[in-house]
Amino acid sequence: MPLTILVADDDLGTRLSIGDYLNAIGYLVVSAEDGQEALKLVEEYQPHLVITDITMPQMDGYELVSRIRRRPTSRLLPVVFLTARNNTQERIRGYQAGCDVYLSKPFELQELGAVVRNLLERLQLLELEWRFARGDAGRFRNAEHEEAQSSLTPNDKHTAAQNAALAVVVTALNLTQREREVLKVLSDGHSNMQIGEHLHLSPRTVEKYVSSLFRKTDTNNRAELVRFAMDHHLVE
Repeated sequence: MPLTILVADDDLGTRLSIGDYLNAIGYLVVSAEDGQEALKLVEEYQPHLVITDITMPQMDGYELVSRIRRRPTSRLLPVVFLTARNNTQERIRGYQAGCDVYLSKPFELQELGAVVRNLLERLQLLELEWRFARGDAGRFRNAEHEEAQSSLTPNDKHTAAQNAALAVVVTALNLTQREREVLKVLSDGHSNMQIGEHLHLSPRTVEKYVSSLFRKTDTNNRAELVRFAMDHHLVE
């Protein structure tokens, strides 16, 4: 069964050209002309990937992606921003909103196709890792891997499962190395100034990382953030 892609753009010509191209290379495409309609289609079709413009009536792309990211069932959903807004601040805002790739108009359909393929392959890899972390990946292993697994001690297997689960969580949340470092020091009860001194960052920069961690983990304060990190084994 083909993978489903949602295309949201208020320009009919753009929707048609992208839809025709993606259909031709084997994907099922559903389309929306504004963010509100797109959000409903996310619920209805549960697409594997979203391509959206930023400037749309009813609900713009920033709000659409923000709402998608708030839903536990769509936190891993790959999102491509396809827009004429191409200055640096707009790109930063796009990535902060939660998009995976930011492509500027005009664009080449072949490049978009390559981006889509890459994101979907990465999503499938994450799903396999998640199944492995939950102990459901036996049917995906080949004989050589089974033999290697059989030589592991129970402690080794437990550690491997924890590492796999941690990798999945870190990738799913799209945490950067610096954000993980800030989170680790923050979990020890240090203030922004102390975190900055430890990591050689300004307090203002630390605050930006902390705000990003709140957004990515859907938490509201440091206590919730630390609890989330502990529950998901991001810190010890």
